[in-house]
Amino acid sequence: MNIRPLLDALDLQESAARALADDLRAQIDDLQTRLREAETHLEHLAITRKTVTGLADRLPAVAPELPEHPDYPRILAIFNEATRPLRAKDVCEALGHDLLPKNVEGARAKLKRLVKLGILTEADTGNFARKP
Repeated sequence: MNIRPLLDALDLQESAARALADDLRAQIDDLQTRLREAETHLEHLAITRKTVTGLADRLPAVAPELPEHPDYPRILAIFNEATRPLRAKDVCEALGHDLLPKNVEGARAKLKRLVKLGILTEADTGNFARKP
C-alpha cells in the first residue's frame, strides 16, 4: 500500500492548521494591543473624572438664567437691598404696581419661579428671601 497520498493529505491539513494557528495568534496579538489601549483609555477617563470632581467645588456657581420678563431683574434688585424676608405684597409695592389681587398673585408666581430656579428661598409660607 502506498501511504504517500495519505502523507500528502496530512501535510495539507497540517499546513492549513498551522496557517490557522498563525492567523489566530496574529488576531490575539491585535486584540491584546486593543485591550491595552482600551484599559489605558479607561484609566485616563477615571483620572479625568477624579480631577473634574475634585475641582467642581472650586468652580464658581453659575447663576441660572432669568425668565425674559422685565420684572425679574427688578425683583432681584429689591431682594439685594432687603434686610428681611419679603412677601409678594411687599415686592408688588416696591415694583410700583397697584396692590390689586392680580398684581400680587403675579408677583407671587414670579417669586415662586425664582425659588424653583434656586435664586430665592421661601423661609416661611409666603415669606421670600435671597438665597445665601
